[in-house]
Amino acid sequence: MCAARRRWGRRQRALLWAVLLAAWEAAWGQLRYSVPEEMPKGSFVGDVAKDLGLQLTALRDRGFQIVSEGRTQYFAVHGKTGHLVTAERIDREQLCRLVEKCVMRSELIVDGEMEVYGIQVEITDINDNTPSFREAETELRMSEMTASGARFPLPRAHDPDTGRNSLQSYELSGDEHFSLAVQAGPGGDQRPELVLAKALDREEAAFHELVLRASDGGDPARTGTARIRVTVLDANDNAPVFSQAEYTVRVAEDVPVGSVLVTVMATDADEGLNGHVKYSIEQITETVSQIFQVDGDTGDITLLQSLDFEEGKSYELEVKASDEGGLSDTTKVVVEVTDVNDNLPEISVRSALSEISEDAPPGTVVALLHLRDKDSGVNAEVRCALDEGVPFRLEKTFENYYRVVTARELDREQVPEYNVTLRAADGGSPALQSSAVLALRVLDVNDNAPVFAEERYSARLAENNAAGALVLTVRATDADWGQNARVRYRLSEGRVRGAPLSSYVSVQAETGALYALRSLDYEQVRELQLWVRAEDGGAPALSSNVSVRLQIVDENDNAPQVLYPPAAPAAGSGGAWSGVELAPRWSEPGALVAKVVAVDADAGQNAWLSYELAKATEPGLFRVGLHSGEVRTARFPLARDAARQSLVVVVKDHGRPALSATATLSVVLAESVAELLAELGSAAEAAAPGEAAGSLTRWLVLAVAAVSCLFVAFLLLLLALRLRRWRRRHLLPPDSGALRGVPVSHFVGIDGVRAFLQSYSHDVSLTADSRKSQLRFSAASCCDTLPARPLPDEPAPLLGEEDVAAALSADPSAPSVSFSVQNFSATLSPDVRLPFLCRVLWLAY
Repeated sequence: MCAARRRWGRRQRALLWAVLLAAWEAAWGQLRYSVPEEMPKGSFVGDVAKDLGLQLTALRDRGFQIVSEGRTQYFAVHGKTGHLVTAERIDREQLCRLVEKCVMRSELIVDGEMEVYGIQVEITDINDNTPSFREAETELRMSEMTASGARFPLPRAHDPDTGRNSLQSYELSGDEHFSLAVQAGPGGDQRPELVLAKALDREEAAFHELVLRASDGGDPARTGTARIRVTVLDANDNAPVFSQAEYTVRVAEDVPVGSVLVTVMATDADEGLNGHVKYSIEQITETVSQIFQVDGDTGDITLLQSLDFEEGKSYELEVKASDEGGLSDTTKVVVEVTDVNDNLPEISVRSALSEISEDAPPGTVVALLHLRDKDSGVNAEVRCALDEGVPFRLEKTFENYYRVVTARELDREQVPEYNVTLRAADGGSPALQSSAVLALRVLDVNDNAPVFAEERYSARLAENNAAGALVLTVRATDADWGQNARVRYRLSEGRVRGAPLSSYVSVQAETGALYALRSLDYEQVRELQLWVRAEDGGAPALSSNVSVRLQIVDENDNAPQVLYPPAAPAAGSGGAWSGVELAPRWSEPGALVAKVVAVDADAGQNAWLSYELAKATEPGLFRVGLHSGEVRTARFPLARDAARQSLVVVVKDHGRPALSATATLSVVLAESVAELLAELGSAAEAAAPGEAAGSLTRWLVLAVAAVSCLFVAFLLLLLALRLRRWRRRHLLPPDSGALRGVPVSHFVGIDGVRAFLQSYSHDVSLTADSRKSQLRFSAASCCDTLPARPLPDEPAPLLGEEDVAAALSADPSAPSVSFSVQNFSATLSPDVRLPFLCRVLWLAY
């Protein structure tokens, strides 16, 4: 009972150790299985997915492969079950000819993870081979004088199986003169020998027939036989004898073909033909017979073909020396092949990516490599490295497997693809090298926003453009590739003069061409500021903006507009302008008569105006300033000059073609008030011929009364100012200087009523002496009420020195008030007669 428990306990411990060993090997990526040879294709070997803890769905999704050394793949993984099965029939004797334990190594590679799992499958032997002799019949020759107990080597049987299935025993049958002895060789092999048990007599029996049977230990056992024929010869008592029982020679695998590897030597003490020795190779296999041969006369063993350490590290030959009498001796020749560094390192790409995203994190596995050198020792030690300057590095994973991983982040815009060269060198002297190239394309990620060719765009577009006119083209490029580099353009929202920006311009989404959707008017919109957005086709999309400045260029599409003189009320006058100006007949040359005021809605050169006198009643009497529009006297008026002068002034701009407008002025020349009134009366009749003459008289009476009242009030005001000035005389001394006036050009007449074109800040000083009175205007405080107009020319004095002298001589006792009007104008419409007559009476005073 206790013994049974102890056996049960040992089995449990053995099972536990086996489970722990399997778990430890699986944790380290190593699996071991065992399968008999000669199993049919598809036979179960092991449950790889379960043993490695891999999910079948994940295994199928990621992809996997089984890789074995050699050209033939003997194993595969079933995709549905995850089982390791045989892919080909396995013959142990073919795969492991000289190896006692046949282990096949394979690797399971999971492509998605670039992981390697080692698998070792031991191929167990089955008794599928029968012991066989190289020759079915062997002849031995013996002298009848051979002593009992003499031993003669017999041919050996060959069984490629191993273990108990290999050759186990020999049996001899057929004659009482002989017995069988089996000797153990240096390698543990069995060597049968024929032992002479009873002396021979040629006269009794010249031949002896024997049967040698070889058996293995299989179940059932297999046997092979060979016939042994012994020929009894006459007396010949000496057999050949080798100088060494065993020859061992070491040769390099690169020894030339035809070289003598070793020379065996046997001697025979006999003389004559019985002393002549012949050499031959016994127990030779087909492979050995193709590599070695022995010279029958000299015993030289030569090389028939090149040796390869990787195919055979050692060879055993049995050489036989025979004389003419049939006696022989055998010796063993061992040829050991030494390795030479004659194999390049092999680089096998087990799994590799052809594409990688540029945003792959560092450490991403790119390829799985296997390095191998068929040499041995130092010659098989392989070192590998990648080219410098590439963003990859090598990591060793399992035995001779290496992974190529990313060392840093990739940038497709800098390097779109890599040809990574892996170089391997062995440890031989000299070292042999090999290389492999990994082609890797970097996939684009939308990590670059579109970039415009310019920081900002500007364009000029002439006004009055056609709808749909091309303004300019913006262009942006994206450093990405494919859909991520496809750029589309659109306008940012905005408003212009209350209308959406998209109603003015549009941008073509594919080309970036900017078009004007309507005809633009410089006088309404002089500039458009807008933003264009470029957006790529990535997900999510990246974009950038650029400012576009569109300047509207003015065209000469507006004719000059005359502000003064005002437009004539008469219908049918077209674009003409008319007005009435008053000028004394004593006016000197250069005296200002009137000023034509005009503006142009255009800008720049198109708004530069020039004036010229197109038509006049007296061509030489008046002239017009080219740029000021001032109408001045060119000479003294003559008595023969007509009282009413008609002037036509043409105003032109500087556009191409130039546009123009005309203004018509009527100038009345008068020496006295009576003449002036007469001319005005006739002008009034001409302007309104149906109006009654009494109406004019009524207006004149009212005007005289009103002017008288105003004159009295003005005298009182002057007196008050004089008293105030007298009180301040001791504080502020009086200013000196001539009285300066305001030019008529600073007035605009609208319906006969003049208004100042400029506003003035002025000081007024009045004294009892009119020569000391002055009116000062500050030029710095003068501001033009019409924008964008040049400053007026130097103003003419309201009262000249001659006028002052005449006034003093005419009335010395007059109060210290002086006033002079050089120019005046009036229209003859009834609603403005009173103001006009007031001005006339003021002039009379």
